[in-house]
Amino acid sequence: MPPSRPPLRHAAPQAPRHGLARVLSKLGVCSRSQAEKAIREGRVSVDGKVVLDPERPADAQRQRILLDNAPVSESRRVYIAINKPRGIVVSAADERGRDTVYDLLRDAGLPWLGPVGRLDKASEGLLLLSNDSVWASRLTEPRHHVDKTYHVQINAIPDQALLDALLDGVVEQGERLAALRATLLRQGEKNAWLEIVLDEGRNRHIRRLLEAHGIDVLRLIRVAIGPLALGDLAKGQWRHLSAEEVQALARVHAP
Repeated sequence: MPPSRPPLRHAAPQAPRHGLARVLSKLGVCSRSQAEKAIREGRVSVDGKVVLDPERPADAQRQRILLDNAPVSESRRVYIAINKPRGIVVSAADERGRDTVYDLLRDAGLPWLGPVGRLDKASEGLLLLSNDSVWASRLTEPRHHVDKTYHVQINAIPDQALLDALLDGVVEQGERLAALRATLLRQGEKNAWLEIVLDEGRNRHIRRLLEAHGIDVLRLIRVAIGPLALGDLAKGQWRHLSAEEVQALARVHAP
C-alpha cells in the first residue's frame, strides 16, 4: 500500500494589515483625518459592529465596512490638475470662512479628492488632487525628490551671486532651504522674474529662502510638477489628467 499522506492543512487567513482609518483612505473614500473623525463619531461599522478605534485592524476584502450605514467600496480613481488662484486656501474647510479649492470644484460631480502637496494661500498655479492616496503619498514623499518648477517675481534685480547663493542654501529655523536650480527669466527696472526648481518642498520654502537674503516675493506661480506642466489651463479651472500623464508621474516617483 502506498504510504499515507498527512492531511492537507489550509493556510490560515492573513490578519488585516492596516488600521481602519487607513483602509478607508486607501479606498479613496475620504482622507485619513476625515476617516479618523468619522470612526470616533461612531459612523463606521465592521461586520455589523461599530468601531471607535481608528487604528483597529481591518480588511476591506474580507469584512463588510459601512460608513454612515452605506457599504464602503473602492472609489473610481480620479486625478485632476487645477490652476489655483492667489488667495484660495488648499483645505476642505476653512475655520475663517475663506474660499478653498473645493469651492472651484462645486457641482462637478467628483468623488472625494485630496490635495497632492500644498500651495499656500498667497501662491498660485499647478495643484494636483486625487483620491488615489498611494499614488499621492509617493509623489509627495521627500525621498523621491520630484522636481517642482516655480516662476517667482521678486522685488530686486538678482546678480549671479544671488542665484548661486540660492543653490548653496541657508539654514533657517533648523531646516536647510536650497534651490535645485535658479535662473533669471526676465527683469525690469526694479523687479525680476526667476525660475526656481525645488526637489523637496518645505513650508514656504521659496519665500523663506529669499527672505533670508532680504528679498520679498511679489508673486509665486508653480508651473510644473515633474513632467506635468501647467500649460494654458486658465486660472481657477481644472481638468482630468490623462492616463499617460498619471503614468508619467508614476514613473517619476517609482522606487
